[in-house]
Formats: sequence, structure tokens, C-alpha cells
Amino acid sequence: MLTDNIKSEIKKVIVGKDEIIEKVLTAILAFTIIPQTRKSNQLIDKIASAIDLELEDGSSKDTAAVPVEDIEVYDIEASFTVNLSPSGDGKDHVAVFSIGLSLNTKSDGYKSIGTEGLKAKETLIKNDINTIVSGYTMEQFREDEQSVKDAILEDLQEMFGSDFIVGVSFSSVNTQ
Repeated sequence: MLTDNIKSEIKKVIVGKDEIIEKVLTAILAFTIIPQTRKSNQLIDKIASAIDLELEDGSSKDTAAVPVEDIEVYDIEASFTVNLSPSGDGKDHVAVFSIGLSLNTKSDGYKSIGTEGLKAKETLIKNDINTIVSGYTMEQFREDEQSVKDAILEDLQEMFGSDFIVGVSFSSVNTQ
């Protein structure tokens, strides 16, 4: 028979083995699962903060996000004739177009700047539009007109430090 002394030593060995197994499993947990959980939590935080920004800010580059009754169109009176970047075919190309800006009348920026502010800065607006459009080749302008509009929109929102301009529209576009 095993004596009490041997029994207590066996119990100590079993408890020690359990402690070692627990520490090994904790180490595995710390080095494998916890970093992945942190990465997942960071991703979730980024997504949540982006959603919160959109919900709280109320700003959107998408005209469709603003009810049509809250949109006023500001037409820049003069049409544009812009020299486009060389296409590589050895010919000079131009784009001729008119432009309209969709304004969110419920935006704080609209209330502080409004159409009067746009009218006062129209020369700067025209200059920026010319600069942006001239950076595109005829093929780029024709194939991806939306990226040109997006670039103009982003530039104008930055210029005015406001999101009250929610869309850019071209009318009567011709390229040669």
C-alpha cells in the first residue's frame, strides 16, 4: 500500500502538472488568440467609427442621400473650354462643357456661404475646375466622367471647408 507521504507527493506532482499545462495553455492563448482578437476589435472599431461619422455628420458626397427638395442647383453661367492632357496621338484635345453644382440647402455651409458666396468665388471655382479637368486625357475624360466630377466635388468641398456642395453635373459635354 501507498503511504500517506507517497500519496501527498503524487498529488503534488499532479497539481504541478496541471499548473504547467495551465501556464502552457495560457501562453498559447496569449500568443495566438489575443492578438487576433485585438485586430478584430480594431477593425470593428474602425467600421463603427466610420458608420458613426456618417450618421453624425450627415454629410455625403452622394446627391441621392439628400432629398431632392433640399437640393438647389447652382449653374455656373459661362461654359468651359479646357485643353486636355496629351493623349499620345500627337493631337491637341479640348473639352467643352457647362457645369452645375448641387447644393444641400439644409447644410450649415449653405446657410453661411450660400449661392452669394459661390457667386463671389466663381473665378476661383472656374480656375480649379479648369486645373482639374486639364489633368485628364480625352480618353480618361470620356471613359470616366464620374471620376472627374468626384475630383471637382472634393476640391470644392475642400475649398469652402464645407460639405454643402453635394454634387457636380456636366451638361452639353463635347470633346475633340
